[in-house]
Amino acid sequence: MANHKILIIEDIASLSMAYAGHLESAGFESIIVDNLADANSQLQENGTQFSAVLLDLQLPDGNGLDWLAQNPDIVQDIPIIVATADGSINRAIDAMRLGAYDFMVKPLAPGRLVTVTKGAAETKREAKPTAAQHSNENTNNDALGGFIGASQPMQSIYNQIRNVAKSKATIFITGESGTGKEVCADAIHKSGPRAKKPFVAINCGAIPEDLLESELFGHLKGSFTGAISDRVGAVQAAHGGTLFLDEICEMELKLQVKLLRFLQTGTVQRVGATKAENVDVRIICATNRTPSVEVQHGRFREDLYYRLAVVPIHLPALRERGNDITLLANRFLDRFANEEGKSFSPLNVQLAQKFEQHSWPGNVRELQNLMRRAAVMFAGPELDETIVSEFTAASPQVQSINLQDQNTEIPSNQFSANQGIDQFDNMTLDQVERLLVDRAVQNCGGSLTKAAKKLGVSPSTLYRKKEKWASSLAADC
Repeated sequence: MANHKILIIEDIASLSMAYAGHLESAGFESIIVDNLADANSQLQENGTQFSAVLLDLQLPDGNGLDWLAQNPDIVQDIPIIVATADGSINRAIDAMRLGAYDFMVKPLAPGRLVTVTKGAAETKREAKPTAAQHSNENTNNDALGGFIGASQPMQSIYNQIRNVAKSKATIFITGESGTGKEVCADAIHKSGPRAKKPFVAINCGAIPEDLLESELFGHLKGSFTGAISDRVGAVQAAHGGTLFLDEICEMELKLQVKLLRFLQTGTVQRVGATKAENVDVRIICATNRTPSVEVQHGRFREDLYYRLAVVPIHLPALRERGNDITLLANRFLDRFANEEGKSFSPLNVQLAQKFEQHSWPGNVRELQNLMRRAAVMFAGPELDETIVSEFTAASPQVQSINLQDQNTEIPSNQFSANQGIDQFDNMTLDQVERLLVDRAVQNCGGSLTKAAKKLGVSPSTLYRKKEKWASSLAADC
């Protein structure tokens, strides 16, 4: 994380020094101030140098929430991470509504502090390309949000985003896994009048079924075992802004009924509550399945589908995006080379042509993993053309499994010494694990619970893995 500078606004010296120590151990540079006046001075003088701000809410010369409200330009330009001893959910929601990147309750766990700060720094870097990047990607001027690409399919997507951004219509985004559905939802949000309001994302496939209703609609203290305090759900947290429901086809049918009622009435009723509350939220949802097939097989309510799919947007697969593949490859290579302390030249013409001829069954995620390996394996500055063997060796195995009937088991001898196990030699452990998990979920009709039983792990393990894989691409498309 070299060259990332973090501004820490904290009036308790022992805490600010501890935060700085954790961050500096992770490669960040920290600047500490203990009041808002000094913070303003630092931001006026060096604002463009900061990758993120860690903000305490109770400060000697003012309240952090008031400061956020009075400085919308700072919030827009720099990710703000709020840290406070006050764990009130209302303060968390207020901070998010004012544009905070994330909210943490003291004491801050060092691991979470570093993880959140890394995410904020990446958000700042992707949102503000350098002059060199602008020069190298001058064909990408019309791109929106976190998207990279100027191909005709993507120009069509950009036009759709601009056309629907100012509307309140619900959006249903479809596309293969890894095509950038959350990036699309975020671009719609940021291009419209709700841009300064919350964007709340919920992965319906990453939350256990018995908890999803509470996550969406909230609950009252004592409404069920484990409900130790009142909780505002994602719908209310997104009030005034946008709620993004990813993997919507994973939602169980009885909860689909409650979502439909919310869409029809504009009100939510928390678990255990006796009355409903009004909410103003725009809904964007997404799936990597085919919604009409899910409706046909009775796994998704037809009335809910038509209520959600007012404006459908289908994202193209990476293999359909032509020269965008080279743009993305160069961006990833530049990023990962920087992390490795190396420097690489852009792909040469011959290598770019081979990249653009590859089918990329894993879409942007596959390309991202390949370029990460390239940055680690090769010294630079030229990328050795043997990198081609990396994807030509890995992709046939991925494609063969993806193209099989979902109800067909993988033969037990497929992984024997003489039956192609060497095809996994150039895949990362994460790729192999994802391949097996996705296959198990397919064989179990999309049920993560059944897949977990088949794989011999707990459902929560698969939910965490799916959530990690889904979020890893958020700013990479």
